[in-house]
Amino acid sequence: VQLQASGGGLVQAGGSLRLSCAASGRTFSSYVMGWFRQAPGKEREFVGGITWSGGGTSYAGSVKGRFSISRDNHKNTVYLQMNSLKPEDTAVYFCAADSRWNIGTMVDEYNYWGQGTQVTVSS
Repeated sequence: VQLQASGGGLVQAGGSLRLSCAASGRTFSSYVMGWFRQAPGKEREFVGGITWSGGGTSYAGSVKGRFSISRDNHKNTVYLQMNSLKPEDTAVYFCAADSRWNIGTMVDEYNYWGQGTQVTVSS
C-alpha cells in the first residue's frame, strides 16, 4: 500500500488542523493505521492509531483529548484532527499502515509509511 499525507501547514497556538492520509490499494480497510511525528533532533513518536474498522483508537498521552483519528474506508483515507495545537506539536507528521490486528505504538510495528507533512505551530 502507498500512503500520501497532506494538510500540514503553519498555525497559531490554539488553532486547528486536519491532516489526511490517502492510501492506494484495495486492502486499505484491512490495515491498522497510525500517525507518528518527528520533531527536529528527536526520534519519531507515536501520536495515535485506529483499527481497521475504525471502532478502536489509541492516543499518546500528550495529545489525548486534543487530537482525534478517524477513517473512511470507502475513500481509502485516514484523518488526524488536531485541535488546541501547541508549539510543542511542531513536527513532521507521518501516517503509517500495517496488516496487524491491533494498534501498534512503535515505529517498527508498521511496514508502510507516507512521506510526511510539516506542521508548525507558532506561539
